Amino acid sequence: MAKAPEKAEEGGSAPKKKGKLGLILIIVLVVIVLALGALVALLLLKGSKDKEHEEPAAPAAAAQQLQTPGTVDLTKPPTFVPLEAFTVNLRRDEGDHYLQVVAQLRITDPAMDATLKAFMPEIRHRINLLLSSKLPSEIATIEGREDLALNITQQINEALGFQPVRDALGKPVPNGPVQAVLFTSFIIQ
Repeated sequence: MAKAPEKAEEGGSAPKKKGKLGLILIIVLVVIVLALGALVALLLLKGSKDKEHEEPAAPAAAAQQLQTPGTVDLTKPPTFVPLEAFTVNLRRDEGDHYLQVVAQLRITDPAMDATLKAFMPEIRHRINLLLSSKLPSEIATIEGREDLALNITQQINEALGFQPVRDALGKPVPNGPVQAVLFTSFIIQ
């Protein structure tokens, strides 16, 4: 008879273990369901906030779609940084000529103004070398001046650590914080 109570005790122990395991499983499932519910609620709230912000941004998105490479995003006006005047002697192959240029840089981020000022000695050096390497006939045309502006843009971006990029035709494409060089005065004598 002693064996019969042992079996009863073994049988009684097994349901208690299953009861604890079942309780742990229920608690884990409840925690998972609550976590998923919180995640879904967060996503729904974020989605409704995004929809509220999309309506005012719709004109901005339309303005960006109308842009072509090299144009200005009107929702973020550019910053212009003036450069001091450059006066250089041009290459002497066509006689003695000099060039006086006053320009401004169009940059994407107003915070870059301080960085540009820190690099200004190297930037001015590169621009001086580039300008003095030109023939008067090379920069007398509009196309020549546009090419010069692109080359100056590339030189400045290189001085700031951005790698040069060229299009399929081999022309430099602005790749960096300086989007363009704009000549405000251009005199060849």
